[in-house]
Amino acid sequence: MITVTATEFQNNFGHYLQSVQSGDEILILKNGKEVAKLISHESSISFLSDSLAGVLKHDYDDKAIRAERIMAHESID
Repeated sequence: MITVTATEFQNNFGHYLQSVQSGDEILILKNGKEVAKLISHESSISFLSDSLAGVLKHDYDDKAIRAERIMAHESID
């Protein structure tokens, strides 16, 4: 991972874009704080799909969930 300041990134955008295309990740800092990470499109798709793995397990009962929400709402009133 390459770490750069926002000014350095702005001044050398083309260089860092080529680095990302080559597989590098760019961490951009502003005033010493992390503000953004630039990664390739392929990496972002992989990251998103990996982070969602197991979220929907297809073992839920929508009718039971709906009934539970209705009961919770009725108990508030």
